Amino acid sequence: PKIEFPCEYPIKVLGPAAPDYKQFVIDIIKKHAADLDSSKVEVQPSRNGNFYSIRFTIVATGVDQLAAIHEELKASGRVSMVI
Repeated sequence: PKIEFPCEYPIKVLGPAAPDYKQFVIDIIKKHAADLDSSKVEVQPSRNGNFYSIRFTIVATGVDQLAAIHEELKASGRVSMVI
């Protein structure tokens, strides 16, 4: 089904564990979705603690915004996957 914008859009970002990883992801997301509530960003470490899963929801305004978020996260070299 086609997505109707604006809408709440959940995103999950996976990458190698690092002390600054959550803030790194938040900084990129806030460039594209300034209304992100940092207090609602969830971090879940992998079983062995080698990776972090960062989960949050943004108010998506369009396909271009989502593509820009995905592109910047992947281009950073610190993100393994964006879901």
